[in-house]
Amino acid sequence: MAANAIDQTRRMLSLVTYLRERPGAHVADVARAFGITEDELISDLDVLPMCGTSFRGGDLLDIDTDGDRIWWHNPDDVAAPLRLAADEATALLVAARAVATLPGLRESDREALLRATAKLEAAAGEAAGASSRLSVTFESEGGVFAEVDRAISERKRLWLRYYSPARDELTEREVDPIRLFAVGHTYMEAWCRLSEARRTFRLDRVAEIRILDEHAAPPELELRDLSEGLVQPSADDPEVVVEVGPGGRWVAEYYPHDKAEELPDGGLRITLRTPDPASLRRLGLRLGSDGRIVAPVALADSAREAAAAALAAYDGI
Repeated sequence: MAANAIDQTRRMLSLVTYLRERPGAHVADVARAFGITEDELISDLDVLPMCGTSFRGGDLLDIDTDGDRIWWHNPDDVAAPLRLAADEATALLVAARAVATLPGLRESDREALLRATAKLEAAAGEAAGASSRLSVTFESEGGVFAEVDRAISERKRLWLRYYSPARDELTEREVDPIRLFAVGHTYMEAWCRLSEARRTFRLDRVAEIRILDEHAAPPELELRDLSEGLVQPSADDPEVVVEVGPGGRWVAEYYPHDKAEELPDGGLRITLRTPDPASLRRLGLRLGSDGRIVAPVALADSAREAAAAALAAYDGI
């Protein structure tokens, strides 16, 4: 089960203090002290050098490891009292107040955040007054994120009403969440009890969400490597051929594909693979006069029928 974002943040803050007091600490000892694997610790150490006391790119933590021991080369440089500029203080206060309103946040975390915000307001002086006139409103995805993050932390099952663009319908399902991740959009990877398979859900397509009392128990699964993107077609997936004109060349940039052949009119003949060809029907509708699905024939016919139905609906208005 992947660690949730709040737990990881709390752990990394403690890790900074721990490493400052133990120069040259052994990786195995630190991982054991924090109750995590050595791989999880190395992952944290990969993030820490991107953190520091300045929002403007300086004063970052100079922490590295040779795989056996951990070295922090500039602890004294970041130990000086922090001095925030007015814009930095304003940004922090606005963000802190917004996060404190998120549903699903543990009450102890919310109280700690509000205490820290009060201290920052006292130190910020006039900047605190300016920040009070600004506010951030999270869209529904923020609330969904908080509920998923809480469910992962508490190992609870989730109930969803989810919009499926491939079928253009809302479905209800129960899922055991595995992890949150971002690849352009924010996603939840989960074990879906409706399909009895691993599924990926885009948070902005979740129409409604509820944490259930049932304990989440997803099967042991190897997490996918997402470094090459979310969509990674398999050689065994069905082949789809799309022909686009000059106005549809963007398809080759947006969709992973096997090949893209130039056409005489300046367009492309694009061959790609997908586990769910029906999901590309909306692509055919979106292209309009800029392109068409050539194969498989059933998908091409389905796209034409959907386009004809859409035009008929407009004629009836």
